[in-house]
Amino acid sequence: MEFLKCACVETLYTELPFWDRFRAAKADGFAAVEFWSWEDKDLAAVRAAAGAAGISIAGFNGDGPFSLIDPAQKADYLDYLRRSVAAAHTLGARAVTIHSNALGEGGVVLNAYPELSHTVKLCAMFDTLKDCARIAEESGVSMNLEALNVTTDHMGNFLATTRMAAELAALVGSPKLKILYDVYHMQLNEGSLCDNIRRYAPQIGHVHVADAPGRHEPGTGEIHYPAVYHALWEAGYRGLIGYELFPKTTTAEAVKAIMAE
Repeated sequence: MEFLKCACVETLYTELPFWDRFRAAKADGFAAVEFWSWEDKDLAAVRAAAGAAGISIAGFNGDGPFSLIDPAQKADYLDYLRRSVAAAHTLGARAVTIHSNALGEGGVVLNAYPELSHTVKLCAMFDTLKDCARIAEESGVSMNLEALNVTTDHMGNFLATTRMAAELAALVGSPKLKILYDVYHMQLNEGSLCDNIRRYAPQIGHVHVADAPGRHEPGTGEIHYPAVYHALWEAGYRGLIGYELFPKTTTAEAVKAIMAE
């Protein structure tokens, strides 16, 4: 049982210049890298750095300043998503991550939309997701819908459970629209990690790993990662495991823990 590993270079290797992180990740044994935003980066330089390192780009966030749950933002959301897909083509990235709410600096939810009912938010998200899936199918760039924790990092985010994310993806019914299962976020929100992995495995398109509490490397918190990995493998998941975590001490120590798994 061995998954290919992906390094989030927004949180790992931060002691290095951004362009050097790709080569460092490759040297440490990662198969791919991912990052958060694309608008603040020179895409040609990113592609050149990844190419020189011989490492692939798994993906990045695709929805920027717009929210799936706001029906008034649908046109702007989809326009931005198309620009993100174009960026993915430029970089050779396989997927983009999408969210229910727009996120600001540090992952802060920009607008929780308290004036909108749960029904409006859910229906708006489903309506726009159907268009997201069409864009994904036409472009070949996958979309991974991510639920986030609402206890610690992303208070006010609407999409907070594996069930809602997976059921929405299943209802849309596109092979190019799946969910990003973030073990850290879901431990904080709902627990029952292995049960939910087994129940919703067909809808999982990407996985993020960090321990809880703290969002550090596995082994620093309460999550029993051997059981989580076993559940993923037994459920048939063969995709990347993305390490979106903040080293407890240094990147070198965090990588030791990651590669020892």
